[in-house]
Amino acid sequence: MMKVGIDLIHFATADYYLGLDTFAEEKQTELDKYIVGIGQEKMSIAPPDEDIVSLAAKAAAPILEKIDASQISAVLFATETSVDQSKSAGVFLHGLLELPSRCRVVEFKHACYAGAAALQMATTMVKANHKEKILVIAADIAKYDVDTSGEATQGCGAVAMLVSANPRIIEIESGSGYYTDDVMDFWRPNNRTTALVDGKYSTKVYLNSLKHAWQHFVEETGRKFEDIDYFCYHIPFTKMAEKAHKTLVKKVAASVTQEQFDKQTLPSQVYNRIVGNSYSASLFVGFISLLDNVKDNLAGKRVSFFSYGSGCVAEFFSGIIQPGYEKVLMTGDHLRQIEQRQPLSYQQYLDYYHNQETLPENIIFPQTNKGPYRLAGIDDHKRYYEKTTDSQ
Repeated sequence: MMKVGIDLIHFATADYYLGLDTFAEEKQTELDKYIVGIGQEKMSIAPPDEDIVSLAAKAAAPILEKIDASQISAVLFATETSVDQSKSAGVFLHGLLELPSRCRVVEFKHACYAGAAALQMATTMVKANHKEKILVIAADIAKYDVDTSGEATQGCGAVAMLVSANPRIIEIESGSGYYTDDVMDFWRPNNRTTALVDGKYSTKVYLNSLKHAWQHFVEETGRKFEDIDYFCYHIPFTKMAEKAHKTLVKKVAASVTQEQFDKQTLPSQVYNRIVGNSYSASLFVGFISLLDNVKDNLAGKRVSFFSYGSGCVAEFFSGIIQPGYEKVLMTGDHLRQIEQRQPLSYQQYLDYYHNQETLPENIIFPQTNKGPYRLAGIDDHKRYYEKTTDSQ
């Protein structure tokens, strides 16, 4: 049977960050509340001329440089921080990256779950037509009101994945477990740029969804806990992945030492801990973190993915790492992006993230985004992007 999965994967984040040490000093709270309590050290902060489209372009461009971009047959763009209520963010991206006109583009939305939905849809499309080469994007900017419990869990990022037949990184296995429940644990009405969340309730719903999706996964695939080598969870903050794995271990009554527990989960948390929440991209930033930070050969290992989107929809699925995967990883670029970020003061963070006019009709943005693509301005509600001369 033809293998289908992720052939190339790359992520991008903003050029700036706010340290949780700076945040704790401003809030006059103990740093351990963030470092230990939620497991976060930094959060990437997008400047005013950075949005999900420019982040997505920065994530996707290195992939397109390695392939014949004219073969891209679809762009599936997952986000919950969309830039337009009608036009998909993927079409802005399509133009910015000069993708072929013989291409379908659509936007996916259901909170943080949409990235997994787009990946599964792409996998199904390739299985139906092995000629398809699909660019899957998961991109978000996590933003909460100042002085709310969510403020410490902000961040931003975009992941680009090329889904094709005979993938070089991971084959996505058939069968998955899924779960939906109509709840209000996190939401963002159309007139708001910041999300609202009931944090404790959301954690409870997340863990309940995990148990249901896992049970369905087992029934559908026959795979067991012991069949999985590494576990990737949706990570709104890294402590959540620890809670999730403890819940799963308890549910299956597995005998797992602390060393095994850490080996199964910690490598997928390294980047999220210093990038922050990226909503739909978060699960896949975790997968890239796993690929980049496990030094043993992962070929043949089974990796599980648990995607959770508040509201809520969840899915548990798995894949097999392919031989030679390490030859096509872009680890150096990921590390370079993270290391080159500049720290912000708390006031600079406010200026970049919270002091902008909510929905400007007309604006020209000063260039603060140092990446290869930026949002140049908005003219009569129309967004304009540009490739900068300061490309990396």
